[in-house]
Amino acid sequence: MFSKACEYGIRAALYIAQKSLENNRVSLKDIAREIDSPEAFTAKILQQLARNQVVTSTKGPYGGFELDRRRMESVMLSDVVDAIDGDSIYRGCGLGLRECNEKQPCPVHDKFVTIRDDLKQMLETTSLYELATGLEVGLTYLKR
Repeated sequence: MFSKACEYGIRAALYIAQKSLENNRVSLKDIAREIDSPEAFTAKILQQLARNQVVTSTKGPYGGFELDRRRMESVMLSDVVDAIDGDSIYRGCGLGLRECNEKQPCPVHDKFVTIRDDLKQMLETTSLYELATGLEVGLTYLKR
């Protein structure tokens, strides 16, 4: 459903949020290692997240990535998805057809519209803070 870049972007944002709750700034190397992503690919993803103000990037020997706790509560998963994949996930066809609409639907159109709407609702109402706190107390995991 999400692109590979978006999956890594969500995982990176959550890892940064988790570490930010501990008042730690994290390096590119640490993020790439913790989300099992190639470092160069992770750098491009983090650049997009920083450019879209999902995370904050600080340069220099003590630099890294972080997210202010107050901001973390207002950053939704939809912000991460929009920064990486845009809004195509909310418009695309469930079977990947170029054109699919109510007038000329694909076989799964009606069912997929409902799933897509539910996904959009979940992404728009789930904050990084909410998910990071689950990680912090060990209720959820980013890596197996």
